[in-house]
Amino acid sequence: MFNRILIANRGEAALRVLRACQELGIETVIVYSEGDKDSIYLKQGAEGICIGPDKLNQSYLNIPAIISAAEISDVDAIHPGQDMLAENPQFVEICESHQIKFIGPSPAMLGAITDKAGAKKIAAGCGVDVVPGSSEILENEDEAIDAARDVGFPVVIKAAASGSGKGLRVAHNEISLVNSFFTARAEAETRYGNSDLYLEKYLEKPRKIEFQLLADEHGNIIHLGERDCSLQRKHTKLIEEAPSPVIGEKLRHKMGEAAKRIARAVSLTSVGTVQFLLDKDKHYYFMEMTGRLQFEHPITEMVTNIDLVKEQIRLAAGERLRWRQEEIELRGVAIECRINAEDPDDDFKPSYGEITNYYTPGGRGVRVDSHIYAGHVVARAHDPMLGKLIVHATNRSVAIARMKRALGETIVDGVKTTIPLYKKIFGHMRYKGGDIDTMFVDEYFGT
Repeated sequence: MFNRILIANRGEAALRVLRACQELGIETVIVYSEGDKDSIYLKQGAEGICIGPDKLNQSYLNIPAIISAAEISDVDAIHPGQDMLAENPQFVEICESHQIKFIGPSPAMLGAITDKAGAKKIAAGCGVDVVPGSSEILENEDEAIDAARDVGFPVVIKAAASGSGKGLRVAHNEISLVNSFFTARAEAETRYGNSDLYLEKYLEKPRKIEFQLLADEHGNIIHLGERDCSLQRKHTKLIEEAPSPVIGEKLRHKMGEAAKRIARAVSLTSVGTVQFLLDKDKHYYFMEMTGRLQFEHPITEMVTNIDLVKEQIRLAAGERLRWRQEEIELRGVAIECRINAEDPDDDFKPSYGEITNYYTPGGRGVRVDSHIYAGHVVARAHDPMLGKLIVHATNRSVAIARMKRALGETIVDGVKTTIPLYKKIFGHMRYKGGDIDTMFVDEYFGT
């Protein structure tokens, strides 16, 4: 096991890793930007190293600064958190060249999955249907237009380095495609330091289903069931639940085995997630694979009682998986709401400023993963997610009632949040009946 880990992330993601390390008895160092000098974990005495100004490319995406911090703090591993450099093959190679263990997949595995077009070829080779799209990274807008003509509009253009909705645009004609191409490229470069884009056919109103995987360095791999991540806005997840209300045991087994085949094909040796689109006929298509912790990993933890961050660290240390597939049992239902500093009544415009009052809910089956506090400042430089509210219950109806109660107890004053929207969603009959898709929020709660 590692003695000392550097955490190369911020906010809730950094705090989540810190807590896991503390429970494992591992010393930690956390890098931070000038704007994050008042982070809650630093206030609580965690050892920190400032690595630059608040802009991401000058701090949390600044590889030389992070490596320098790792060397002077004498760590033997780096944990990248849930985003930032978590899927950057170059960063992993640099870590290895400095004899620092990267807690995550190998550079080769990351190279295979961050090449989204290549990942689709791998999935197809594993006998899994894929969404039609470009076969290579798009070099310019003319290649995007040619690819769109091949698959037919509407299309979605995506950032190759993204496992989220950042750097993603839907286009319904050639004019909007050209505009979307340049907007997505700029956003991808800013967020990930990688402007590569690819294109897919846009499926109307599918469900987004993802399977959580664990794999060790000894050839063992299991899946921990699925998460339904269909409730989105602007292609970014808002509410997730596990298990999905429309996935039965037979389909779960089929999709889970497909996910494992893909993971074996790219030699996963860490946590990973295979994401599918599920149409109304319950036909599934491979969408993409990630080799990092997903922000919605807590709901899998709640229904399996497995700490994914601790397991990720153990796997990086070379330990074997501690479960066989037949030992994995999904217990109850878990739901997660991403509490964002955004105004749902104004097209989800980010809301900045100081948190003047903050109260978190409690009680049975309620969990809050958040880094904010009264006095915390929501800055323009970072993602507006303030934290995640998670509930767990014996069945879906009780979980919905518990989430409604927990949302009612939550107080975040000083900025607008998505909480009022969630209260409406959990009261909607279609949501209660599990009849949702990726366009549900836009259709019923769009502005």
